[in-house]
Amino acid sequence: MAAMQPGNQPSGGDGGGAEAEAFVPRGGPQGLRRRTGLASVNSSPRSARAGDGRRTTFREDVGHAAAETYLVTGLAFTLLGYLGVGYRWISQLMALLLYAVLLMPGFIKVGYYYFFSSQVCRSVVYGDQPRNRLDLYIPKDHSKSCPVVAFVTGGAWIIGYKAWGALLGRRLAERGILVACIDYRNFPQGTISDMVSDASEAISFICDNAVFFGGDPNKIYLMGQSAGAHIAACALLEQAAKESKGDHTSWNVAQIKAYFGLSGGYNVQNLVDHFHERGLYRSIFLSIMEGEESLPHFSPEIVAKKSSADAIALLPQIVLMHGTADYSIPSSASETFADVLKQAGGKVKLELYEGKTHTDVFLQDPLRGGRDQLVEDVISVIHADDADACEKDALAPIPERLVYEWQIKLARQISPF
Repeated sequence: MAAMQPGNQPSGGDGGGAEAEAFVPRGGPQGLRRRTGLASVNSSPRSARAGDGRRTTFREDVGHAAAETYLVTGLAFTLLGYLGVGYRWISQLMALLLYAVLLMPGFIKVGYYYFFSSQVCRSVVYGDQPRNRLDLYIPKDHSKSCPVVAFVTGGAWIIGYKAWGALLGRRLAERGILVACIDYRNFPQGTISDMVSDASEAISFICDNAVFFGGDPNKIYLMGQSAGAHIAACALLEQAAKESKGDHTSWNVAQIKAYFGLSGGYNVQNLVDHFHERGLYRSIFLSIMEGEESLPHFSPEIVAKKSSADAIALLPQIVLMHGTADYSIPSSASETFADVLKQAGGKVKLELYEGKTHTDVFLQDPLRGGRDQLVEDVISVIHADDADACEKDALAPIPERLVYEWQIKLARQISPF
């Protein structure tokens, strides 16, 4: 597998003490498996050094932040190029800008954490493609192996980006869970099969190398949000099908303790018209999904219906989470998928968040601070069999509020999602 190759590491912006507590891969970075042609690490994340062994400067960290911002801006304009610039999309863009401005105080704080916290290891290489990178969010207490969440971010299959998981990564890392946020090729860099392939390769990398970055290889969880939930579910079901037939695989479904699907769409065949009405036009969506004939193959709900009993039996616990006021992807998508899995003999749990929108459970609620229901539900599954972790959870500090309530409420009204 690929060597763990961080990009410019943070310079310990949260204080000298934090740098002393920063993560060191177990067994040293040389213990990680390597992919031919990729450079190996010659310093640990603790040293806050660049790939060539130099300690990064504040200027270099700012330069990296600027490069990341440039990439995100490019993704946004790529999306607009595909969606067109008619009146509807101009109004949607204005709504998005206002939404971002209202929540900007929180985004700035999360961005500072992402770029300058010594607990974040950015741009670890897991494959050969330029977008084959992941970010690690490391708990401060790494005295023992910790559970690992492999998180596939959303983004309408067009603007997915690993940094979208920064807030979730921070919240879970604060509770002793290591989070790996996975980047992958977006359209038009790749189509859905490329995205699923990238996600599967990243999962394989995480399973193989969990122990070296402080994770427990026996406590690996897969999670996805929105389009990421769809991609992760496709990868999981594809893997189960291969294993049930005896095909060679680079990772095993048994290595995943549970799958969390947040606000996902699992029958894309039934969602084509819905997305078209929402502005993700039919021609673009079918290009992403490799044509109408491929829709059943990339619809986890349909795949589950056709799967053998052996394949379904291999699946881990499936936890589907969805807001009932989600207009981007209706909550019925998770409800129907849960019913199909139950009928097929799968282990399924459905969590519906009454009155919550597509972004409430993932953005607005965590920005409020306090106990976030989504995070608590995820942690309750991960720590279910760990009495010590449950005791620590009860005493865990309450996260601070990052944005005023009036800004969150107004942003919710303006949100184009």
